[in-house]
Amino acid sequence: MKLKEFLSVRAIEFDSVNILEDAEGLPELRRLGARSIPVLSRGDEWTFAQNIGHVVKFLGLNEATGPALSAPQLIARLDLFLDAAIRNVKLMPDDRLETEVPNRPRSYRVLSHHIFRIAEVFVDVAEGADLTYEMLAVTPPDDMATSAAISAYGEDVLTRLRAFWAAKADKSGKETVQTYYGPQLLHEYLERSTWHSGQHVRQWFMLLGMNGVTPDRPLGDEAFAKLPMPSSVWDG
Repeated sequence: MKLKEFLSVRAIEFDSVNILEDAEGLPELRRLGARSIPVLSRGDEWTFAQNIGHVVKFLGLNEATGPALSAPQLIARLDLFLDAAIRNVKLMPDDRLETEVPNRPRSYRVLSHHIFRIAEVFVDVAEGADLTYEMLAVTPPDDMATSAAISAYGEDVLTRLRAFWAAKADKSGKETVQTYYGPQLLHEYLERSTWHSGQHVRQWFMLLGMNGVTPDRPLGDEAFAKLPMPSSVWDG
């Protein structure tokens, strides 16, 4: 496994295991002064692990960490993931939406909404908003209670993403955006948003199968190529 993929896996494992299952995880996070996860620490020094480049610098490694795909290629992948989610979220029976996903206290309903929320927040940040942890933690409103309603929300998000990108003159991704884990190149933040959404789409396909539902045109391995995807669908 390449360093980039390894660090992505470890970041997700820190999220689920150290905080949700390890009673010492949250006190340690507070001791360090970090307000969110994933975090990599060494003694009293720490860095957010959302940016692989920051992790490599923190560890003192000589490793190339920039995105393997161009910004336009990443947008195309994100479009692909959202489109797949739109047609597959609506397949989940409504009476299963409050079921919790494996290994963490998150319902199917919240997970499916989160797939689209990631992309919605990306556009907000690309248009000038400062990324906060709370923006990504937003849950679906009470009236978004059916699979069809969540899928319709996804259609709105995809329409907005396409309009934003079509109108954007500079598609290099070289501008800087502000996030709760420090300034980032838009290109870097786009890569994280893309694989983050894609990982949850992989999970959704598996949830459909677990509930006896055949996915509509599931994505193959090629859809996730050159992204720092975790090797497993579910952490833990």
